[in-house]
Amino acid sequence: MHHKLTPATALWLTIPPLLWAGNAVMGRMVGPLVPPITLNFLRWIGALLILLPLAPGLFRSGSGLWTHWKRFSLLGLLGVGCYNALQYLALKTSSPMNVTLVAASSPVWMLGIGALFFQAQVHRRQLMGAALSLMGVAVVLSRGDIAHLLDVKFVIGDVFMLLATACWAWYSWLLSRRDEPDSIRSNWAAFLLAQVIYGLGWSGLFTAMEWGTIDANIQWGWPLAAALVFVAVGPAVVAYRFWGLGVQQAGPAVAGFFANLTPLFAAVLSTLVLGEAPHLYHAAAFALIVGGIVVSSRR
Repeated sequence: MHHKLTPATALWLTIPPLLWAGNAVMGRMVGPLVPPITLNFLRWIGALLILLPLAPGLFRSGSGLWTHWKRFSLLGLLGVGCYNALQYLALKTSSPMNVTLVAASSPVWMLGIGALFFQAQVHRRQLMGAALSLMGVAVVLSRGDIAHLLDVKFVIGDVFMLLATACWAWYSWLLSRRDEPDSIRSNWAAFLLAQVIYGLGWSGLFTAMEWGTIDANIQWGWPLAAALVFVAVGPAVVAYRFWGLGVQQAGPAVAGFFANLTPLFAAVLSTLVLGEAPHLYHAAAFALIVGGIVVSSRR
């Protein structure tokens, strides 16, 4: 498939990082109110309720929803069941800025998974851009002490976010393939709803495991309700819609570099909402990430 980055596609790929930055900040804010995996489950229940009226034909006989269960089950596992659950887990021990900066390793995962499993060609400029992004990740993981990078102790949230980013890279490459009926793929709501239906099965399983292993509880109230509305509408439905459009037009490898805008937005939102002012090592990481985007987008 021929991929091309147009101004419209660039806009589509910029909206999700802004919403995901808000998702990271919101996840940190409601952490004391709801367990992280449960938050992910409730978020996608909200998205399900939004999508159901937009894709009623998905449940008709012969739509392909059930016959292509392997495809939608895998997409649901990676994009719905795992990615945000791991991110919310990461936010229990890491700040939104650190979590989104670790996610800047996305281009490395995108290029590696694409080359290994999807026969994608890797260009030199992409490798250079990925190297700069990875350096940015190294800065934040070492908390600015590059000389002692080999001695750095990973915060468990950093590990969770690395796993989440790998899941997202695999999910994005799967989006670039058309292995489902055109009747579903041509309707964005039906395509996302099919993933959510299977993803809720995975998320429900993970939530049951969470409640079985910790002393979980939910503090219901307007703050949590408002947060659930936001994460269901913005970071879930809207962001996934635009990310899917951008991946189809620009390709997963290029899209992966746009995901690095998330820490830039997260830094601003964290400062405004949480009062978590960025440190000097965050600025260094930002510079490296932006440099990676610039280098990778050169022709």
